[in-house]
Amino acid sequence: MTQLSISPPAAADHRGPVTGTERALAPDLIRGGMLLLIGLANAANYAFAGQPGLNGSPHGLERMLNFLKITLVDARAYPVFAVMFGYGLVQLARRQRNSGTTAKGVRRILLKRNAWLVAFGLAHATFLYFGDFLGAYGLVGILCTLVLLNRGDRFHKIVLWIWGAQLAYTIVLAGMALFAVFTSSGPAQPVENRPNPSLAATSYASSLVHRLQEYPTHTATVLGFTVIVWLGIWAARRQLLENPNAHKALLTRVAVVCMSITVLGGTPLALVAAGWLHVDAAALESVTFLQNVSGQFGGPGYIALFALLVGKLTANRRPSELGLPVQAITALGQRSMTGYLFQSVAWLVLLAPFTLNLGDRLGSTAFTAAGVAVLVWTVSVIGAYQMKKRSYRGPAETLLRKLTY
Repeated sequence: MTQLSISPPAAADHRGPVTGTERALAPDLIRGGMLLLIGLANAANYAFAGQPGLNGSPHGLERMLNFLKITLVDARAYPVFAVMFGYGLVQLARRQRNSGTTAKGVRRILLKRNAWLVAFGLAHATFLYFGDFLGAYGLVGILCTLVLLNRGDRFHKIVLWIWGAQLAYTIVLAGMALFAVFTSSGPAQPVENRPNPSLAATSYASSLVHRLQEYPTHTATVLGFTVIVWLGIWAARRQLLENPNAHKALLTRVAVVCMSITVLGGTPLALVAAGWLHVDAAALESVTFLQNVSGQFGGPGYIALFALLVGKLTANRRPSELGLPVQAITALGQRSMTGYLFQSVAWLVLLAPFTLNLGDRLGSTAFTAAGVAVLVWTVSVIGAYQMKKRSYRGPAETLLRKLTY
């Protein structure tokens, strides 16, 4: 069976963290750009103190905002980072092995890094935002290190069969959802936010207590994304993002198929959320489930789109010759953990009921949340670029690397 990489003869304990000049452009641009969608989702959850974070009785342009949020953001942004997390695990392991680190040393580094991610996630969820993913990534990373990373190519093809089965399952769900919509006959049921007490708390102490109760349940519900992380492992073994132009045909097929599934799968619920379609409670439950399941295809779909963009941008230019916006967003991607945590601090300061509470004070909660998300993301892009100019990795990345290495 083909291994992740050929073990080199040397036996250095480890090489240390990757440097900026060794990084591939596509993964960092993907992480930096997709933090905007993460911000749009989480800011809305904070502003509405619940999920999915939208106005159940929209008017005017709020209808379109709801529609776009359901089809392009909700349950579609986090799978991108799940795929990229798996991709990063392989990149880190390959680099360590190619530099002479023993197999035991590679495993030790990965386990240590992921254990610290669990600790970071617990701190994040306790003090800032219950909907943390760092801890879940850490747990899944430990599982992948122990079970998946050192398997051969034939074994990793299993994940493609799993995704094929998920595609068939999604098609069946789509048929069931459409049948439920067309046969809907009960009272119309609007899309309502599922409340999160920690986000509605009127004091920081109260919000902290609620977060400690909400975090374990949230983490348990998202551990199922292991199969999404596994897809990232498969893609990294083929190095799809290091040279996108060499895999243009595959990336194009993935982008078209996966984005079509994720958009079409979210459309029925989006029409209800926009107030353009009225269904009963049973039909609403059916289209909501379809929206959630189809969202996982947004992970590979968005990644393929970004990879194709990178391929086009770098066809005749080196990454260092790209424009300032691309370089700045890429800098944020290199510091995505810092950017992610910065967002949570911003939501707490700007949107919590016991702080500035801008969602209520500025009128339209939906547009306020979206505007705040764009502003915070823009500030993080500028800040990351300034860090890059000063050769500073970012506080979260620096701390994690020191603890790991």
